[in-house]
Amino acid sequence: MKKRYTLEQKKWDSPAEHAMPEHSRVPASFTVGRVRIAPATVLAPMAGVTDTVFRRFIKNASQFTTKPGAPGLASETWDRTAPNVDATQTNQQSGCGLIMTEFTSADGLSRTRESKRKRYLTYYDDEHPISAQLFGSNPVSLAESARIVQDAGFDLVDLNLGCPAKRVVSCNGGSGLLRDLPLIERIFKSIRAAVSIPFTVKFRMGWSDAEIVCVDLARLAQDCGLDAVALHARTREDGYSGQARWQYIAAVKDAVRIPVIGNGDIRTPQDAAAMVHATGCDAIMIGRGAPANPWIFRQIAQYTASKEATGVGTYDVPTDQDRYRMIRTYFQMLVDEIALEEAAEAARAAAIIASGQIARDQRQRDCVGKMKQFAAWFTHGIPNGSTLRRAIFEARTGPAVLAAVESFFANRASQPAQEAQPAEAFPIFSDACG
Repeated sequence: MKKRYTLEQKKWDSPAEHAMPEHSRVPASFTVGRVRIAPATVLAPMAGVTDTVFRRFIKNASQFTTKPGAPGLASETWDRTAPNVDATQTNQQSGCGLIMTEFTSADGLSRTRESKRKRYLTYYDDEHPISAQLFGSNPVSLAESARIVQDAGFDLVDLNLGCPAKRVVSCNGGSGLLRDLPLIERIFKSIRAAVSIPFTVKFRMGWSDAEIVCVDLARLAQDCGLDAVALHARTREDGYSGQARWQYIAAVKDAVRIPVIGNGDIRTPQDAAAMVHATGCDAIMIGRGAPANPWIFRQIAQYTASKEATGVGTYDVPTDQDRYRMIRTYFQMLVDEIALEEAAEAARAAAIIASGQIARDQRQRDCVGKMKQFAAWFTHGIPNGSTLRRAIFEARTGPAVLAAVESFFANRASQPAQEAQPAEAFPIFSDACG
């Protein structure tokens, strides 16, 4: 059977337990070129996931909390003597230092009319600092697309050398390029010459265990003037299976002077701290763990702040009310974004009324489809969550989905409290970024 790498349901493969040395914690900040990122946490680019709605949702995840005295989750597990997280380490309240776009085809972007580029490069002021990720194999179109990204106001531009998806690899993009370091060098130099904003690359260890190139690739990136590298510690052949091999992140860190971002198998704040301790990396990147647990960045900030203050890392676990606010707010953000797009389209030329109706219908379908996609993440950990998933999957419109959420949690509120499932039990879907 062929491997599928996009939205394929899977669970964590026997999550590793990490020893937690006393001083292990995620750094308060790191710098990429002239951009300071605080804290040193990054939301990975994920195709079909990290659109502007999800990015802003993650950035402001702590708005769903009710802990008295300071932002945080409503839970009795929090150490009330610990300092306010915001006073110690935070960014835009959520604890996520840098967010990244879904990957965008450089060939498509460079050929697209300027009036349509906004569809691929939409972001809002509260998303800074933000990085745009590109994929492709043509140095000329990649350089042109990087200039477009810079002109659009992005803080950084990133090159995808990690996506394992067949449709991307078949075009010699993503991890397909890992077998051609000379071409990668030409791409690095072309993009670096085209833009002045920080330029980074995200890559895997290599194509296979027999073709590990991550150290050589990191050195090449440094020599070509890139400002940071991010390593997903798996090969292309690994896909998303098996344990991420953090020792290769450590090897890359030992080989270069530019910042190194570690990626792979971070499900909890303890995992994040353990990766930093084990590898010496300058920052951590989280992909699949973020839609499964939208509070993960906030929890890392809490864990770091409390460990700094008391020597014991603690963080809050979401309650039913937190989950309700989270689901309701994310779905409402999707509906609101559709309304904004429709208003913008209505303001354009009246000559395209027919095609505009088709576009509106498609956006509505996309909105409901994304609600159903995220329902599989958001509802796990909620007792009887299958009932809510079923109601969401049967809904046909955005308002119908919101009504299903309201009804489910109203019924939950009238029932005795039940213990939620642990985060490790959440089903995870593979991202398409690598």
